[in-house]
Amino acid sequence: ALLIPGVIEFSLCLFFAKLVSYTFLFWLPKYIHEKANYDPEKAADISTLFDVGGIFGGISAGLLSDFTGMRATTCVLMLALSAPVLYIYNLYGSLSLAHSIGLSMVCGFFVNGPYALITTAVSADLGTHEVLKGNSKALSTVTAIIDGTGSIGAAVGPLLAGVIESSGWNNVFYMLIGSDIMALLLLLRLLYKEISSSLRRS
Repeated sequence: ALLIPGVIEFSLCLFFAKLVSYTFLFWLPKYIHEKANYDPEKAADISTLFDVGGIFGGISAGLLSDFTGMRATTCVLMLALSAPVLYIYNLYGSLSLAHSIGLSMVCGFFVNGPYALITTAVSADLGTHEVLKGNSKALSTVTAIIDGTGSIGAAVGPLLAGVIESSGWNNVFYMLIGSDIMALLLLLRLLYKEISSSLRRS
């Protein structure tokens, strides 16, 4: 299954995508509480909007990738936008309640979009790749490899944030932005392949 084109790239990409997503999941309430000075209950309520944005991000990523047939390109586009959005969130997310709500949802949209796409449509596509010659067991194997690698990132992210947070929230966000960029870089070969294929068809 590892020999299927794209499995390794998408697996490592999901490692970094889930690292970012789960760091937000675990640390966003504390961040909002400390940066915006909201009480813990209100901070927790606001942090759930990250997941609300993620719902729309996942749906949008699926629609865009189905329309274009370009899974990697969709992921790269959303990852490229999520890095500056994370930076903007760190700068302005605590200015007001409206900023916290709006930017939390926008972050969720771009961070969770690629994560949702890779764990669903991409895994299914790769699991039914022509290289496997109809091997029905391969879909489970491919899904396990991709999601398992992502789960390691989901464990590492919050752990790293806990270590880095003592030196300041800015450093946590630099780590998250760096992870997004790494996820993007891992898909560049597939991006080139998809764009080249699309240009040949046209």
